[in-house]
Amino acid sequence: QVQLVESGGGLVQPGGSLRLSCVVSGIPFVLYGVSWYRQPPGKEREWVATVISAGSGTTYADSVKGRFTISRNNALSTTYLQMNSLKPEDTAVYYCSMFVNGARAWGQGTQVTVSS
Repeated sequence: QVQLVESGGGLVQPGGSLRLSCVVSGIPFVLYGVSWYRQPPGKEREWVATVISAGSGTTYADSVKGRFTISRNNALSTTYLQMNSLKPEDTAVYYCSMFVNGARAWGQGTQVTVSS
């Protein structure tokens, strides 16, 4: 059974940076793409970024392009989301997610708050 555990969230000032991590267990991590989603307060969950299983292909939502970088370390079964130039509108619970055996699996989420 796949498990995803996020960490690295917190409170940061506008313009600051954070790096989120997601450790995956229970599956051969290298075979699967991984995505980050976020859910701002009072809004629906939205897709942020994806890194494909081969590791070099990435895609981003327009709202984060140029500021966020998704990456993965297959040896550690971990994916990262480096977030720079953070804005108050980036405040959300961030989730990592994988599509495994026909179903989307989610972590528990990590809170990111951007505020002065």
